[in-house]
Amino acid sequence: MDAKKFHNIFLSSIHENAGKTAVSLGLYKILKERKIKTAFIKPIGQKVVHVGDVDIDKDSYLMGEVFRTGKRFREMSPVTIGRGYTEKYIFNPDKSRHERAILEAFQTLRKGKEAIIVEGTGHAGVGSVIDFSNADVAKLLGSKVIIISEGGIGKSIDEIVLNKALFDLKGVEVIGVIVNKVLPEKYDKVGPAVRRGLENKGIRVLGVIPMDPLLSAPTVDQVKNALDLRLLCGDAGLTRRVNHTIVAAMEPHNMIHYLKEGTLVLTSGDRVDNIMLAVSSHLTTGAGQGFHISGIILTSGLQPNPKIIDLMKKSRIPTLLTDDDTYTVAGKIEHLVCKIQKTDKDKIREVTHLVQKYVDADAILNSF
Repeated sequence: MDAKKFHNIFLSSIHENAGKTAVSLGLYKILKERKIKTAFIKPIGQKVVHVGDVDIDKDSYLMGEVFRTGKRFREMSPVTIGRGYTEKYIFNPDKSRHERAILEAFQTLRKGKEAIIVEGTGHAGVGSVIDFSNADVAKLLGSKVIIISEGGIGKSIDEIVLNKALFDLKGVEVIGVIVNKVLPEKYDKVGPAVRRGLENKGIRVLGVIPMDPLLSAPTVDQVKNALDLRLLCGDAGLTRRVNHTIVAAMEPHNMIHYLKEGTLVLTSGDRVDNIMLAVSSHLTTGAGQGFHISGIILTSGLQPNPKIIDLMKKSRIPTLLTDDDTYTVAGKIEHLVCKIQKTDKDKIREVTHLVQKYVDADAILNSF
């Protein structure tokens, strides 16, 4: 294989949760469909899962499960940083150990491959505290970089230029930018403006991807686990998607205007009127009325009487319990970020479709 044709693609971003893993999934699928033998590595991981006796970065675990490359988990996640690691490193630095681990894993993975996707951690400077920023890692591996930005014009362009400056400083080539999560109603405005704005800076736009509500919608089970809630009933419905959340602190005749398909209802356990409205709306969907309720969270450590609970069980709506008050729970859900998991088959299909449709894969491949 001609070494010059090896596609060594490093995905960075302007901040956390901009969509690196989503683009990784889509790009890997594109390369696989083109019969390009591809590997994946996340050299430095911060959030881990336990696989056997080792800690594996969550994104490497996801990629391994989706594309069935789990036998290479150790190489796909050579360095993981747990809580307290950075402080320990500051007082006992050992850059060479990280360098050896990353290089050995990279060289093992690239054997027999024609492409490798290297996923960074956050923006260009993340990792500097342990002497390996994204820019350092990209330089070490001889990668070319794609910067991923969330949708926007002025702020996004400013942050892209700032991030590119660090890669430039390290002598790492940035082949282009993917602008992700653009609001659909602003897509026709943002797309042309961000393309021209970055073109004026000599930066190529490789794709502009619209925001898809599905990708930010957790399942009831993911909300349950993230907030450490208790299950009262309805376990069979835990896989339902939460498309909309309401705080049901108003009277039922007002609450009914806020119910939509896939609503998660937050209400105190003693608000029987609102609980029953949610249940009745769910049960009347078959008659062409009401909406499917994704779930109910009963707050403040309160529960309705047993007869009401029996009705909730018959409705099969997943119902969760917490001792927190309603507004505390609402705040936690508002800031909840649920990364794609291997069980999210619908999200994986959708995100790969979005990347295939909106990203110029030919331009990426022709950059090598």
